[in-house]
Amino acid sequence: MYKSNSLLSLTSLGLVVGYNSLVNCDASQPYQLGFQDPATPVMEGVINFHNDLMIVVVSVGIFVGYMLMSTVMNFEQSVNPVPNRVQHGTRLEIIWTITPALILMAVAVPSFALLYSVDEIIDPEMTLKAVGHQWYWSYEYSDHINEDGEFINFDSYMIPTEDLGANSAKKGGHLRLLEVDNRVVLPVETHIRVVITSADVLHCWAVPSLGVKLDACPGRLNQTSMYIKRPGVFYGQCSEICGVNHGFMPIVVNAVSREAYADWINVKLEDA
Repeated sequence: MYKSNSLLSLTSLGLVVGYNSLVNCDASQPYQLGFQDPATPVMEGVINFHNDLMIVVVSVGIFVGYMLMSTVMNFEQSVNPVPNRVQHGTRLEIIWTITPALILMAVAVPSFALLYSVDEIIDPEMTLKAVGHQWYWSYEYSDHINEDGEFINFDSYMIPTEDLGANSAKKGGHLRLLEVDNRVVLPVETHIRVVITSADVLHCWAVPSLGVKLDACPGRLNQTSMYIKRPGVFYGQCSEICGVNHGFMPIVVNAVSREAYADWINVKLEDA
């Protein structure tokens, strides 16, 4: 159980929520082509692997394009009226067989390392359970129980656009179709286990900045872990078509300091 320091920490939680809502919202932008800013080591690894792999892809593309253009220009009838009659090129065949194999092996090593790091569960300090419904999410903090033996749990619904506010496209600092009435609050610099399931049909709990995307299957518990490195408000959505309101199941994770999280937990336990 986390130790609460003072009421000041709870106040700072509110300030963090408001500040991050206006400034540090890790959500998609119009016409965005790149990744959102990473907040976990896994997402940093995904972005670094993508950047390294793009170097290989671009290099291979340039080489193949050069060879194609060279073939078209040098073996055109007016330039080379008598075609070469080479039937076999053992050395060349060995080269174009071994080279792609070596490239794939070089790509596979960091790829498998990243995949294993995604599935690794490192001695979690807390557990968050997320349950998908048509069409909202419910959450349970099973590590925290009040005097009546009840867990902290709540439902999280999308806030309709007309209820957000009246200022700008972000509606007073909240993002249209992405804001919820109850945000998930998690501590930074903490090993967190996330258990995901569904109460009806297939859903998918996905938050790009956290590097998390895991299916919620009825009758099955899937788990993953994350370690959030910085405070912020991170936005995600259900990423599995689950019915007519599939596009209205946003996910909002508010990462705060451990002290602010402890105060939030104490308030929730009192209200439970």
